[in-house]
Amino acid sequence: MYRSDALFIGGEWARPSSAATLDVVSPHTETTVAHVAAAAPADVDAAVRAARTAFEDGPWPRLDPADRIAAVRRLAARYDESRAEMADSITAELGAPVTFARRAHVALPHSMIGAFCDLAAAHPWQEDRPGRYGRDIRVRSEPVGVVAAVVPWNMPQFLIVTKLIPALLAGCAVVLKPAPETPLDALLLAELVARAELPPGVVAVLPGGADTGAHLVGHPGVDKVSFTGSTAAGRAVATACAANLTRVALELGGKSAAVVLDDADPATFAAGIVSASLSNSGQLCNALTRLVLPVTRAGEFVEALAERMRALRVGDPNDPETQLGPLVSRRQQQRVADYLALGQQQGARAVVGGPGLPDGVDRGWYVRPTLFAEATNTMRIAREEIFGPVLTVLTYRTEDEAVALANDSDYGLAAAIWTEDAERGAALAARLRTGTVGVNEGYTMDPMAPFGGVKASGYGRELGREGLAGFTEPKSISVAAPA
Repeated sequence: MYRSDALFIGGEWARPSSAATLDVVSPHTETTVAHVAAAAPADVDAAVRAARTAFEDGPWPRLDPADRIAAVRRLAARYDESRAEMADSITAELGAPVTFARRAHVALPHSMIGAFCDLAAAHPWQEDRPGRYGRDIRVRSEPVGVVAAVVPWNMPQFLIVTKLIPALLAGCAVVLKPAPETPLDALLLAELVARAELPPGVVAVLPGGADTGAHLVGHPGVDKVSFTGSTAAGRAVATACAANLTRVALELGGKSAAVVLDDADPATFAAGIVSASLSNSGQLCNALTRLVLPVTRAGEFVEALAERMRALRVGDPNDPETQLGPLVSRRQQQRVADYLALGQQQGARAVVGGPGLPDGVDRGWYVRPTLFAEATNTMRIAREEIFGPVLTVLTYRTEDEAVALANDSDYGLAAAIWTEDAERGAALAARLRTGTVGVNEGYTMDPMAPFGGVKASGYGRELGREGLAGFTEPKSISVAAPA
């Protein structure tokens, strides 16, 4: 049993202000695997004070960007040394299959740290421009200040890295609040920050529940909030930030469409959907859960995908052969189960899966990977984010109808197109109302490309130079010659 009785504040492990704790429960065994200290509002206040001191009076924002890059690369080295431990933590708390945890939950974030450092090295931290009126203009890219980074449980390290590392490279101080379901990996990251000898107060890690998060995002000492979570929670965060005029970036829910053109290869499509939509047990904000298929060939595509889904190995996440593990919590399991029943009630047909536990599973928060056909875009399974291994097929007759179906959603985070004609796919991608589109693949979150959504999927961008710039403020300095 792992136990942590301290919070990481001001560069050290501090005693929390209350005896409140979080129980971390294995989604596979349904047993408690850890107890960790939960941050109370007083702890948030202490962390923000330490961050403000680090930002206002400490060396970090005033370092040459090259020195900050070097410090973050030291953190990357400590991260590399702890990759196995990090993956084991995520498997224990989230139920992510160990092979997937090592690759997507740990190796990918580690590589992204280096990519962000490369972006920072190329960033124009100071630029001189000729002015219009005979003055020289100097534009400085300065850190935005104290950042509250609030992350969900589904891809904890990936989402932490996309916020924490660009903010640090920009010169900000960061107060990180992980989800209550998955605090273990964040606490390990705090240990790595200490080993990398970043200045005190530059990073704080505060596990806690909704009250902790609400106090943090509404704190007047925070200059920017970077939030990833549900659309409903994002609306509450935006309201809290508006009261203080706090800058905010929101990466929220999705109900992403995969548009398959009539020239696509069924086997290629099926392999891509399994990878892009069912990894992490479908608990991905950009999962392609609405499959928009040509009516003339829908049967071919459905059967190719059904064959792949029937072959998926579901079970113990500690088994290297497992492809799909459990959902994160009993509540999430029940939520997905309710949608499986609702889909059938509203007239969709479960080609694969449906209500009930997977074969051979008698414990844990599992559901059966499910493929619904004969659905319409008015059904709730086609319109609402389920956040589980559930896919819904919609059909179209013309390309214009396919675009209309894909765009007929409250969300706009991601999309994908499958076609043998890449130029045709790229032209169609330009017509989709979404922040990202992959052609012949599920959208790959590349650290060099901005990621984010439109409509109810939020606003602001992470990754790429745009994501780094989101943690900076431009300052213009006008220099006139002496009279």
